[in-house]
Amino acid sequence: MAFLIKSMIGNPLSGMGLGGGGDKEEEATPTDPAKAAGMTREEYEEYQKQLVEEKMERDADFLHKKAERATLRVCLRDKYRLPKSEQDENMIEMAGDDVDVPEELLKMVDEDATEEEGKDSLMGQFQNLQNMDMDQLKEKASATVTELKSKAEEKCSVM
Repeated sequence: MAFLIKSMIGNPLSGMGLGGGGDKEEEATPTDPAKAAGMTREEYEEYQKQLVEEKMERDADFLHKKAERATLRVCLRDKYRLPKSEQDENMIEMAGDDVDVPEELLKMVDEDATEEEGKDSLMGQFQNLQNMDMDQLKEKASATVTELKSKAEEKCSVM
C-alpha cells in the first residue's frame, strides 16, 4: 500500500524536479531479477528451469489431447463418409503415431455403430414388424390393393 501511495505522489513531483530523489530510487531497485524475487541466483535459475519444464509438459499434454480429438473426428468422418480434413491429419502427424482415441469416446462410437447396424439389418426390420399392429398392416395392404384395382379398371377397358 505504501508503494502505491509513494508511486502516485513521488513520481509526479520527481518529474518536476522538486523531489531530487529520483537517483536514489533507481539505485535502490535491483537490476538482477533474482534479487528482485528475493532469491539467490542459483534458486532463481532453478525456478526458471522448473517453469520452462512445466510449460513444455502442459503444451505436450495439450497437443496430445488435440490429436486425440482429431483422431476421433477422422473416425467419425470415415464412418459417415464425410470429406477428410487436412487440419486433423496434420494435427495427428504433429503429435506422432502414439495417438489413440480415448476409450470412453471409442465405446460411445461403437455403441452408436452397433445400434445403427441393428436398425439397418434384416433382423432389425423384422423386429420392427413385430412391434407393428398386424391387423392395421393387413387393412393398409388390402386398401392399397383395392385402390390399385379401381385405378386399373378406370384406365383399362379389358378389366
